[in-house]
Amino acid sequence: MTNDVNVYSICIKYVSISIIVTIMHVSLNPSVFKDLSKTPISAKDERILTIISYLGCGISSIFLGVTLLTYLSFEKLRRDYPSKILINLSVALLGLNMLFLVNSWLASFNSSAICITVAAIQHYFFLATFTWMGLGAINMYLALVKVFNSYVPSYILKFCALGWGLPLLVVSLVLAIDINSYGTSLSRALLQESTAFCWLKNDVTFYVTVVSFVTLVMVCNICVFVVVLVQIRKMRVNKPSSSRKGFLHDLRVVASLTFLLGLTWILTFVAWGAAKTPLLYLFSLLNSLQGFFIFLFYCLMKDNVRKQWRIHLCCGRFRQTEYSDSLL
Repeated sequence: MTNDVNVYSICIKYVSISIIVTIMHVSLNPSVFKDLSKTPISAKDERILTIISYLGCGISSIFLGVTLLTYLSFEKLRRDYPSKILINLSVALLGLNMLFLVNSWLASFNSSAICITVAAIQHYFFLATFTWMGLGAINMYLALVKVFNSYVPSYILKFCALGWGLPLLVVSLVLAIDINSYGTSLSRALLQESTAFCWLKNDVTFYVTVVSFVTLVMVCNICVFVVVLVQIRKMRVNKPSSSRKGFLHDLRVVASLTFLLGLTWILTFVAWGAAKTPLLYLFSLLNSLQGFFIFLFYCLMKDNVRKQWRIHLCCGRFRQTEYSDSLL
């Protein structure tokens, strides 16, 4: 297997966040995720996938920035655990996307030190993205299945230590064992014959710290997703007269969790044979826009977020109405 950057890796991205996915977020670039199926992809498809990935990554970065600005500006939105986890996931995804966008430019300096640094940081944000998606799933499981009868001290602080500390530990070990695991690869991209990209060059390191890591998180997230579906099913059984509105609400919950938990990355493992190219297009589109979908489901479609927007951004008109209502 070669270390050349191929389309499969650029498609494997993010996650963003991601939730987070986030899926491989870095792998948005066919160069980041090696071609596991060995099925060839045409140069035309590779260029189109690359363009989709860069455009989607740029769009996601903008909306992730808006999401972070919203949650950090309005204190009422970040009081619960899921919101704090969402903020950390968004930071990881944004870092991954931003670095992905400038990766090739930084690699063009032909500096080994710069490329190793960029590859290591990108690897860090990639792992952090998946770690936070996994932590989001764990928190969801504890909220649904476990009953907290006692206060858990420093709950989010412990999550932060794991969410940011585990990726740092992995990257530090890679640097300590073989710093040359990071470096420059070449791939066809856009209008150029070849484009440099800073990422993992060592296959063993790639499969141990990327493929196995993503697989573990995805298995965990799929299990939690199934638990959520079972809970939704039980609720609907107890309410046989469920309305169309209730069905649409459940559908929105399922869709939002799909992107928050980074489940679209499952396409990475089923893109084989004749179905590989269309699945890669779907994968590249959904994962490169993970940040946009996070904004859509956790900002634009959330009542409490829209309420805060109206209060603070509508020239005080809504704020005055709300205050008047509270006096009645």
